[in-house]
Amino acid sequence: MNQINRVAIVGGTHGNEFTGAYLIQKFAQFPDLVARPSFETITLLANPNAFAVGRRYVEKDLNRCFLKQDLQDPTLSSYEELQAKSIQDTLASNRDKQADFILDLHSSTANMGLTIILVNSHPLNLKLAAYLSQINPLVRVYRCSFKSIEENPFVNSLCELGFAIEVGPIAQGLLKAELFQKTEELISTVLDYIEGFNQGKIPSFKETLILYDHLSVVGYPKGQNGKIFGMIHPELQDKDYQALNPGDPIFLAFDGKTIIYEGTSTVWPIFINEAAYYEKGIAMCFTQRQQINI
Repeated sequence: MNQINRVAIVGGTHGNEFTGAYLIQKFAQFPDLVARPSFETITLLANPNAFAVGRRYVEKDLNRCFLKQDLQDPTLSSYEELQAKSIQDTLASNRDKQADFILDLHSSTANMGLTIILVNSHPLNLKLAAYLSQINPLVRVYRCSFKSIEENPFVNSLCELGFAIEVGPIAQGLLKAELFQKTEELISTVLDYIEGFNQGKIPSFKETLILYDHLSVVGYPKGQNGKIFGMIHPELQDKDYQALNPGDPIFLAFDGKTIIYEGTSTVWPIFINEAAYYEKGIAMCFTQRQQINI
């Protein structure tokens, strides 16, 4: 692609993640903040009903509703499933109006800092992520690539270019000025980069990138009754993006016993103790840290 004509900034995909939702409201009130000469910027509050009641979702996690087969299934009719189809119509169905680049704004109760979440390895996404991480040492890049677009259930499945921005730690249903401002600054930098791309003036940067590649999700320790019997060990809490070595503490059982990491290689956990993942039984995600040339 030689020209990006339409950029979509999406917030409130999860209704209790207020940073993105309120940024969308701010940008709607002050559109010049996200306007650039060479492309159109649109903003979208993805899940207004969930946002209105301060919940992650009404019936179903909206950011799991974008599987291609589900979008094409006329029998799926929950609020979020219908909302996903509406978002697809807005951002992807009309060739003249489709988004060329999607930024999906999220926040996390885990100590994620400023995280870029890549769902593919498109060269422009990688170069932009490398640039962002070079000019801002707080930026981390997490890649959870899917084998095909059909397997991607996220909003970003609607467009090859773009990524999610995940910021934290911040409680659900809360605004924190520092993270709000850092997210807004990151968005502005992304838009400036796209403007430079369209003008053929991409900033120079080191063409290497430190990536945290997704390996697996890790569940909480559970008994035969399906109930958890342990929690994140204090030595691991808030240690997102830090090395976890074999033998290191990972969980603390309710009886006071330490449960160690029994893997054979070092991993880098993220989304540690994310509140929204308790319903999914997920305690954290394991990643592999690597440096790549782009």
